[in-house]
Amino acid sequence: MEITTIEPIPLAHTLPAGLGDARGFGRDRATTLLRLETDTGLVGWGEAFVPGSIAEATIEELFAEDVVGMDPFDVESLAERSYTDPYHFGEAVFVQSVVSAIDVACWDLIGKEVGRPVHRLLGGRSVETLVPYASTMYFTETERPLAEPIEAAVAEGFTAAKIKIGTGVEEDEERVRTARDILGPDARLMVDMNGNYRPEQAVRSARAIAEYDVEWIEEPVPPENLSGYEEVKRHVETALAAGEAHYGRFEFKRLIDGAVDIVQPNLARCGGLSEARTIAKLATTENVGVRPHIWNSAVGLVAAVQFAASVPAYPHSRTAPDPMMVEFDRSENPMRTEILETPFDPSGGELAVPQEPGLGIEVDEDAVAELRADR
Repeated sequence: MEITTIEPIPLAHTLPAGLGDARGFGRDRATTLLRLETDTGLVGWGEAFVPGSIAEATIEELFAEDVVGMDPFDVESLAERSYTDPYHFGEAVFVQSVVSAIDVACWDLIGKEVGRPVHRLLGGRSVETLVPYASTMYFTETERPLAEPIEAAVAEGFTAAKIKIGTGVEEDEERVRTARDILGPDARLMVDMNGNYRPEQAVRSARAIAEYDVEWIEEPVPPENLSGYEEVKRHVETALAAGEAHYGRFEFKRLIDGAVDIVQPNLARCGGLSEARTIAKLATTENVGVRPHIWNSAVGLVAAVQFAASVPAYPHSRTAPDPMMVEFDRSENPMRTEILETPFDPSGGELAVPQEPGLGIEVDEDAVAELRADR
């Protein structure tokens, strides 16, 4: 089996109202799907979480010549080669995003060829469901009741949620208190500061919300501020998480070596399934948790679901104190809801892991065409 075509497909969507985090607002979402086809007629899908023009140029300049004619079963050498050829470019976000798309699409092809779902190919046990958490309570440019998004998540049956904070201690405390009151005492609650604080500010906020039983604090300081993570970790008992803005095993190794308690690789940016598996092994070695970050299209979502189902349970044996959770963005996103023949349904507190070969999805190529950024 050889890859005969590599087709990047730029997608974009404009939100009717601004949506954001502590650092700002945005209306436009963009990503790039990757469609690989083989000489046997199989099609594999991946996603590069970067705008289409960047992905297209990176593929054409650095990867197209090597990928066309490649056996998808050679996929794990791709991530390795990306650090040395092209030399000096390997850790760049655009390179790792494109590697992610090619890697995931190859694993999709391998699974289809051998008739097994990706999570089983990665060494995971057969897993039927995971626990989704609602990623919600975004900051908006329009006024709305603070409780509304959490009430919506509870109505959908979510038993876990992550909310946006990071604009000041008093507002952080109000948002967390509101979320906890609506979710109830038994639900899992996480917060995301989106790197908007200096270490001492993050520590003050963390102490103010400690009484609300927060599971983890995501990106308390900017992703490049490694010493800041270490400083916050010294003064805060709540687990720290990061990874959405980190790329490849070497950046994650620095996080794992004492900066955070949980790493969050995004499968459309971290280097794909092959690299995420390496990151998970590094994390497991240091007894650091792994929870994938997801703010992608449906293809990036299913890649994260398949990966999450494969993550080792170590150090747990018969009993796992915490379930494997996967992020489920609750903002409007037709790139997630409209491009699959059977969209994911997170309601009821469970998310089904596809059991069909490969990623286990059927992409609606007509719907993809409607969302193309270049149409």
